[in-house]
Amino acid sequence: MGERSAVALVFGSSAAVLVVELVALRLLAPYLGLTLETSTLVIGLALTAIALGSWAGGRAADRMPPRRALGPLLGISGVVVALTPLLVRGGAEAGSGGLLLPAATTTIVVPGALLSAVTPMVTKLRLTSLEETGSVVGRLSGIATAGSIAGTVVTGFFLVSVVPVSVILVGLGAVLVLAGVVVDWRVRGWRAGATPVVLVLLGGLGAAAAPGGCDVETTYHCAVVQEDPERAGGLVLVLDGVRHSYVDPDDPTYLDFVYVRAAAAAIDAVHPAGEPVAAYHLGGGGLTLPRWLAATRPGSSSLVSEIDGGVVDLDVERLGLETGPDLEVRVEDGRLGLGRLDDAAYDLVVGDAFGGLSPPWHLTTVEAVREVRRVLVDDGAYVQNLIDRGPLAFARAELATLGEVFEHVALLASPATLAREDGGNLVAVASPAPLDLERVQDGLDERGTGWRLVTGADLEEWVDGAEVLTDDHAPVDQLVTPYG
Repeated sequence: MGERSAVALVFGSSAAVLVVELVALRLLAPYLGLTLETSTLVIGLALTAIALGSWAGGRAADRMPPRRALGPLLGISGVVVALTPLLVRGGAEAGSGGLLLPAATTTIVVPGALLSAVTPMVTKLRLTSLEETGSVVGRLSGIATAGSIAGTVVTGFFLVSVVPVSVILVGLGAVLVLAGVVVDWRVRGWRAGATPVVLVLLGGLGAAAAPGGCDVETTYHCAVVQEDPERAGGLVLVLDGVRHSYVDPDDPTYLDFVYVRAAAAAIDAVHPAGEPVAAYHLGGGGLTLPRWLAATRPGSSSLVSEIDGGVVDLDVERLGLETGPDLEVRVEDGRLGLGRLDDAAYDLVVGDAFGGLSPPWHLTTVEAVREVRRVLVDDGAYVQNLIDRGPLAFARAELATLGEVFEHVALLASPATLAREDGGNLVAVASPAPLDLERVQDGLDERGTGWRLVTGADLEEWVDGAEVLTDDHAPVDQLVTPYG
């Protein structure tokens, strides 16, 4: 085999493995959540595929003509890659994820192993004498690594941001099938190759026709906007299968989600209703609270750090968002945005970046909370939405962390959640100044939340000695994810 052909095959097949791995994370997120466990699962499966393919490909290269195996390896892997969206969605729709993990395993391990078998087979074809074994193996290994890097960079920085996941997979599958046909033709002459081509075309058409469940695939989320059948004008933003925000563009004073009403009650208790405030928001989503502040407190200003520009675009195009001097949205990581703010510049900080199964751990730590305290005025407040379930280990750790920085902390939640009988949303309120607890409870009652608050010794008992989260140790995914 010529040097250029060898380089192209090794570089391209290694790049394809990493494209499949990264895109699989995006494809599985709406069903499993974008958690550390999901990432670990996908990375583990990809590494397993690489190990199996390298081992099996090396053994096969010693027992059969490698040249004849390269075309089928590329073609079969291409067909599986192109069918991946159909297989994963079909597994998810089969109910309770019973077939999702087998489908995900198949769509990652099978093409990954087949493509990883290409390198040892090409290596066998390039070896002409024992004297050059080291240089050939080392060179091709380096090229394979370079291909993996290229696949990672191109996918993460370019493909995912501009091309839907299903299109990436179908397109990659088509490229692999075409490469397999070309290789087979070079080896055996132009013969059948029609079957894999037909299969990948059918897979592509099926993947395109199958309901993808996303209105928009943003950089971080599968995003859907749903109309509320019970309220004219009501819109729900769904991110990765979780109802994230409720917005009524014609009536921003309407708050549907209970936790948002609880947050509003806490804000009104800290700052008298109608009084303008300067607010900073960690996380945007549908920007329900910034719109509410603008409508109920004329003269207020809100600065929002939202990491997902695709969600912001969807807010403008589908949810009626209008930005301006009093409502600014910056597409940036919240921790970095927080660090760029001036000291004592805000009356209110709202933390609402905790959606789905994967809260951003770097916004939960004591170092991040100290940054929140730095930008707050002395009578300001940090109102934070939390999501937890099971033993509420994450929520208890976060309340312990808030208590390390703020002198006054309260937790708002339903009685069942406070009793650790149920999970869902909780709202934490922290301030350097004493909180008017009676006003908070009155606000919860007036807004019909059915929630209660705990503070002081009762909150300390509820926290039950939970560990304070730090930048050095914040196992948020393990704390929030239920096992068993």
